[in-house]
Amino acid sequence: MRIAVFNQKGGVGKTTTTLNLAAACVRDGGQPLVLDLDPQCHLSVIHGASPLDSTRSLFGFFQGVRGLDELTIPWEGIGRLIPSHQQLIKVDSIFGKGPAVLNKLRLGLEAIDESVPGNAAQTTLIDCCPYVGVLALNAIFACDVLLIPISTDYLSLQAAEQMTRTLEILEPVLKRRVERRYLLTRYDRRRKMSIDIQEMLRGRYDHEVCQTVITENVAIAESPAKNCDVFSHAESSVGAKDYNALFYELRRNRFI
Repeated sequence: MRIAVFNQKGGVGKTTTTLNLAAACVRDGGQPLVLDLDPQCHLSVIHGASPLDSTRSLFGFFQGVRGLDELTIPWEGIGRLIPSHQQLIKVDSIFGKGPAVLNKLRLGLEAIDESVPGNAAQTTLIDCCPYVGVLALNAIFACDVLLIPISTDYLSLQAAEQMTRTLEILEPVLKRRVERRYLLTRYDRRRKMSIDIQEMLRGRYDHEVCQTVITENVAIAESPAKNCDVFSHAESSVGAKDYNALFYELRRNRFI
């Protein structure tokens, strides 16, 4: 299954969620493929091997000079990474928004599935940039489910509504309804606003809201600075338990 982690609002936990879901998958015996589709390269920096040569990143794939399988690098405890590069910010201006470029990632991932026996059953996680452009559209076109992290504030709730409108515009082009799950992050049970946002979100999107919430937790915030996932940093923390619970919820729903 392919999961794209995307919201049009920044700072809601897209990269953190991608990283920790991949780590949870490995802990369960999986070998996920993680794509850093954000020109800010946060995942690639956490990995520690952000390429200097743009052709050895996803930019090289969009240029057509390398296949996805050529770009994959191992990441202990996380699975496999296809890194990003700052040059990805040029994709919109260089390649436009025609059908060929919008379906490029989907076709590239399908090629990997066909070339490696059994690989189609593996989990692919895509960390997206926080704006709707060629990169995010590639992820939406390629994914089986869209995971939308929403921090518990009112601006993030508005971003969820904006995401819903964006998907409604795209779905006639895709000729399918995009499966999606809304994930509450930075949740603080001591704050009434967190509970209010949760109730409003469930009132609007019902079963599409994840039962698991990601609690505001210092271990989650600290782990990227230490170039690791929350399990490696603080296995017994509330943050680790939350992401483990999210992984199993998604698995119960057959998204992983």
